[in-house]
Amino acid sequence: MPVFRVFIGLLSLSLYVITIVGAFLLILPPALVKLVVPAWRRPCNTLLDWIASGWIELNSWHQRWLTGTQIRVTGDLEQLSRDEWYMMIANHQSWVDIMILVRVLNGRIPYVKFFFKKELLWVPLLGQALWAVDFPVMHRHSKAERARNPALATQDMERTRRACEMYRDSPVTIVNFLEGTRFTPAKHRAQGAKYRHLLQPKAGGLAFTLSAMSGQLRRLVDVTLYYPGGRPTFWQYACRQLPCVDMHVRLRTITDDLLGDYPEDRAFRAHFQEWVNQLWREKDEQLERMAQEARPDPESP
Repeated sequence: MPVFRVFIGLLSLSLYVITIVGAFLLILPPALVKLVVPAWRRPCNTLLDWIASGWIELNSWHQRWLTGTQIRVTGDLEQLSRDEWYMMIANHQSWVDIMILVRVLNGRIPYVKFFFKKELLWVPLLGQALWAVDFPVMHRHSKAERARNPALATQDMERTRRACEMYRDSPVTIVNFLEGTRFTPAKHRAQGAKYRHLLQPKAGGLAFTLSAMSGQLRRLVDVTLYYPGGRPTFWQYACRQLPCVDMHVRLRTITDDLLGDYPEDRAFRAHFQEWVNQLWREKDEQLERMAQEARPDPESP
């Protein structure tokens, strides 16, 4: 790799570290206040969300400046509003996905909240910052664990419900990567390659969240990400090796038939899974179209 690109990558990493430290120092006082004085939770959360949004915008600015990555967006982007409650789903191919999503959508939608794995709580500064701004912690149990102890399914639902209670007072965007993990060819083959460009979606977490929000989430932001040059690593993105990304945004309605008791109601569970599978079939077709459009014409000189 050319020395210039390594320098850009190191500069980008340095800016991420600086902004994380700066955001953490700003986040810490109101986070402690809302912990000690629960009655002040709402104004503290407003301030914390404002700080987090500014942190995202600052990172987006230096990404645009350093990476040179062009993001080509199609679909319903202009229909989005900061005054709506949104559920967002997206295919997951790279750690870069999150950076692309917030870089494009910050300021167009309400503050974004990701479910994150509990292990991230132990990452210095970042884990504590995610906790402070009320990103919900995921303690999801495997099917085998739930089979051995059925009470764990109820615990998963209760944790989701408690996390979502915090989001009812003001608009928010809750993000869910339905595949549960990043796409790799090995994972794709292991699942039987049901879809051409996607891993199989997991419907339970989405159903839990919609139910926990008691019908307040009525709009679904369905995002499809495609990397014409192949799935990048974070280091490649930081080193200016990701020329472009294609992003398609589709705004959908969440209807009443998508709200129900996913663990206990077998008919509802089958209906919800079919709805998610249909979303994924459409997303797979969208990715195929994006791949075809990005492929050079063999007839061209």
